[in-house]
Amino acid sequence: MLDWIANLLRKKPHTEEEIEERVFLEGPHSRLRELWFLIRVFWGFLYGFRKLHFVGPLVTVFGSARTEEGTPYYENAVQVGKELVDMGFGVMTGGGPGIMEAANRGAHEAGGTSIGCNIILPFEQEPNPYLDVMINFNYFFVRKVMLLKYSYAFVVMPGGAGTMDELFEVITLIQTKKIFNFPVVLIGKEYFQELMEMLEHMVEEETISPEDIDLFYVTDSIEEAMNHIKVNIVDKYGVIEKKVPQASSILLEK
Repeated sequence: MLDWIANLLRKKPHTEEEIEERVFLEGPHSRLRELWFLIRVFWGFLYGFRKLHFVGPLVTVFGSARTEEGTPYYENAVQVGKELVDMGFGVMTGGGPGIMEAANRGAHEAGGTSIGCNIILPFEQEPNPYLDVMINFNYFFVRKVMLLKYSYAFVVMPGGAGTMDELFEVITLIQTKKIFNFPVVLIGKEYFQELMEMLEHMVEEETISPEDIDLFYVTDSIEEAMNHIKVNIVDKYGVIEKKVPQASSILLEK
């Protein structure tokens, strides 16, 4: 019953009228419409909590949906997924194509749990085929909470505005101590070089503190990235290095 209600509330919009019904940031609406929005948000959170509660320790991988198979970034993400599974983690992504697909693919091929928190859009993103657990969300902010709430570490690979939003959300939450100081690893020194220069400029302008830059680790080496996660999570918090098995169909049906 809960799944049926959740699926009804997350039905993909097809017409302009249905799409407009999902828009809520342009100002106040009628009280009834605002109440309906709150109900949809509540069910989104409840459904996500229920699906992810027992999936085991996870690491979330962020990155572009536009990265194509066969490119170095894609292949690196596949390897990241495999390495995380071998370390004892399940892998969670936004569930779409590109880097997300690659990380899920690596986890799936390594025999670990592969999870996607997919966003329902009228165009563009469809869930990738390497997911053991796939959850659809209507709202980016609900989806973002799920991507952060159940993860012990975050791997950020080259991406666009959405990836930057997710990166700075994680950094802000760590900075303000709303989540633990979990490791955040950026893979791709050349890609993130100008971002690092901008952050150094922020330090010079005293809009951020010098120690804020230490909240994440930048590298080109997957081995170094995994070692950073191991030292800061596996060793620090006692996560057992044991492969998280692929989720069964029973988990998907609950």
